[in-house]
Amino acid sequence: MTQLLMPKATAVWLVDNTSLTFQQIADFCKLHPLEVKAIADGESAQGIKGLDPISTGQLSREELQKAQEDPDRKLKVQESRIKIPQAKRKRPRYTPVSKRQDRPNAIRWLTRYHPELKDSQIIRLVGTTKNTIEAIREGTHWNSANLTPMDPVTLGLCTQIALDMEVQKADKNRPVEASEGESGSGQQLISAGETQSLDEQAQDDMSESDEVNADNVFSKFSNLKSNDGNASEEDDS
Repeated sequence: MTQLLMPKATAVWLVDNTSLTFQQIADFCKLHPLEVKAIADGESAQGIKGLDPISTGQLSREELQKAQEDPDRKLKVQESRIKIPQAKRKRPRYTPVSKRQDRPNAIRWLTRYHPELKDSQIIRLVGTTKNTIEAIREGTHWNSANLTPMDPVTLGLCTQIALDMEVQKADKNRPVEASEGESGSGQQLISAGETQSLDEQAQDDMSESDEVNADNVFSKFSNLKSNDGNASEEDDS
């Protein structure tokens, strides 16, 4: 049976706009007859605005008319034409009975070769419980000594696509850590301002080196001239 929306507001409207008995309104709105009487006397639901069940599609005019003519007739909630699907509760993934004994081996394999997977991801893959995963990871499982790591895909507990998706999701959520080479070198990006200042300093160093080189060249020329002059004096003598 369809549940009535806002029963107290509906009762307020029926008391004010119909000649139904208190018992009829109480049965229709799932209230006590004394509560309906208190609404009629103004002792209850004073701040509630009445809700017309006909306009909301919960009651037909024909049904209301028949109930007003027959005080013993009970009102029936009109079924809604729109079917609202009920939300399904999430349940653990079903695993066939023949493969349930292989789940601990699959969990041992996942915790060993894919430690980045969260417990919720392992539960989705093999349909186990968090307590079982913790027991196998900590070595407190009742059959821990006999467990052998086995690929859940090979065991048929999940597909390779599902496993790859969970692994990629875990890698994406893992924080990025710097490698040893990068951390040891200490290389960082240089800001634009620092780069510009370094370029200007390099240009200044180049200009200074050019000046120094020019002085050295001219000094060599002067030394050559002095040597030539001395040589000519010796020849004349």
